[in-house]
Amino acid sequence: MLTIVKNIYNYRELISVLAWRNVATRYKQAYLGIAWAVLRPLLLMLLFVMLRSLIGIDSGKVPYPVLSYAALTLWTFFQDATTEGVNSVVVNAPLVRKIYFPREIFPLTSVLTKLVDLAINFLILGALMVWYGVLPGIDALWMPLLVLYTVLISLTVAFIGSAANVYYRDISAAVPLVLSLLMYMSPVIYPLEVVKKKLVVEHAAGEWSDALYTLYTLNPLAGLIDASQNVLLRSASPDLAAMWPGMLLVCLLLPLSYLIFKRAEVYFADVI
Repeated sequence: MLTIVKNIYNYRELISVLAWRNVATRYKQAYLGIAWAVLRPLLLMLLFVMLRSLIGIDSGKVPYPVLSYAALTLWTFFQDATTEGVNSVVVNAPLVRKIYFPREIFPLTSVLTKLVDLAINFLILGALMVWYGVLPGIDALWMPLLVLYTVLISLTVAFIGSAANVYYRDISAAVPLVLSLLMYMSPVIYPLEVVKKKLVVEHAAGEWSDALYTLYTLNPLAGLIDASQNVLLRSASPDLAAMWPGMLLVCLLLPLSYLIFKRAEVYFADVI
């Protein structure tokens, strides 16, 4: 992983140029401009609020609109960063054919560019928190580490996904579907406490309850989203018990994903 850090430093100017190009291209011909960055999570939040009125979701002491938008803030970043990261090498095919530089710069740039949208969504979340009278405590200082963790999760998928997409273009078509399914397997619409109560407290699945809860938390987004809600909205520390399975998985898969990417990049120019 030290190679990634070294390449980021050595090619920092190229990364800056590509990042600026990505941002400018995205919003250059959009009438609403950067408002698109917050339009989708806002609409999803409103949809979730309507669903909650029909099926009932316990949000505890935190107003549900704020709780769901906090979840959508990191989820939207992960979804957009992963989708663009998977497509990053193919989209930059002309550069891949013409000149050599470390190809991991493409998924890296795609993921880091989405931090602009994330910052905007955090501003909207802050406004919602003020509106509903939800003020963060000292635990909010965990948030930069949680954002870094989200970046690492996105890169884990982006590295292996972008490499596979060069050889199998069906990958880019499958990613939106997989991410849509993953959203329902993550505590975005409902808080993690609902799952924990059913499986850990009530043992709704019988003797399989504890195993199913551990399996659920193997999804890194599960513990991450719950942690962000804790530190911002509940003035509580991250639930490390809910985070460690996903963190362990990311620690194992990120180096493997990067290794697969580096092995595959040798033939990118020939295949793409």
